[in-house]
Amino acid sequence: MGGHLESGVWKRDEFTARSSAGEFIRRESRFRRWVTADGASGFAAAPGRYHLYVSLACPWAHRTVIFLKLKRLESAVSLSVVDPVIREDGWEFSDADGCTPDTVNGFRYLREAYLAAEREYTGRVTVPVLWDRQKGTIVNNESSEIIRMFNSAFDAFTPEKADYYPGPLRPAIDELNARIYASVNNGVYRCGFAGSQAAYERAFDDLFATLDDLERRLGRSRFLTGDAITEADWRLFTTVLRFDAVYYVHFKCNLRRIAEYPNLWRLLRDLRRVPGVAETINMDHIKRHYYLSHRHLNPSGLVPKGPAPDD
Repeated sequence: MGGHLESGVWKRDEFTARSSAGEFIRRESRFRRWVTADGASGFAAAPGRYHLYVSLACPWAHRTVIFLKLKRLESAVSLSVVDPVIREDGWEFSDADGCTPDTVNGFRYLREAYLAAEREYTGRVTVPVLWDRQKGTIVNNESSEIIRMFNSAFDAFTPEKADYYPGPLRPAIDELNARIYASVNNGVYRCGFAGSQAAYERAFDDLFATLDDLERRLGRSRFLTGDAITEADWRLFTTVLRFDAVYYVHFKCNLRRIAEYPNLWRLLRDLRRVPGVAETINMDHIKRHYYLSHRHLNPSGLVPKGPAPDD
């Protein structure tokens, strides 16, 4: 289900991009402006100025909600949660359990935010979206950049000064992020949305080679870069959280479950117990999103009851 915008007009189709070899292609985010502490970017950090549109089901959007909680920015940046199921009109605001209306603009569909920012927009309508109330436009829709903004740009407005992207560890974090993104975060989608057997098997092999390497790495340290949690751990977390309930079955990533990796399983449980993180997790939204939105992969529309909660 779902669709995309083409020169400002909504087209109801899947809009899944693939290479000639059947490889799933994720299109780059279009809005890439930055909120900075000093405002030199044109978007100054300020309490009450920005609004975050998310889906609790989406792993990319989930990252931003986690950082909102970790940095205790709930009073500085407001939040709207879309319905977890993508239907023919795309992401929609509803009164379903766990969802919230758009209290800023009164939009019914998330695509309205994209059209308000760019009338002739062409492309996918994705979450998360960081919206500037003052200028009435989208600042950024790239999760990896939004979490960097939340990590430091708003420090003047929160008592929480933890830094998840510390200077000395940045090269290691960047290296980990690059591989985890390609073969794990996006790798599960490369498996699930592959258009050929060969493309699927390449993605599958890359995914489990990286998971095996991460398992060995976590046998030497508690977290990916040592004894402290960093951005790299959180970027991995939102994928492994969904793995056994969704990707293992729905995206055919079925060599091993995360529960069969002792060190990755420990990491998952440790991160879930960080204060504030558990309240960002909505497994009902996660399962309903994948199993009901991707009806071409799950024509029956059945949502699995399992797996059993791990805590």
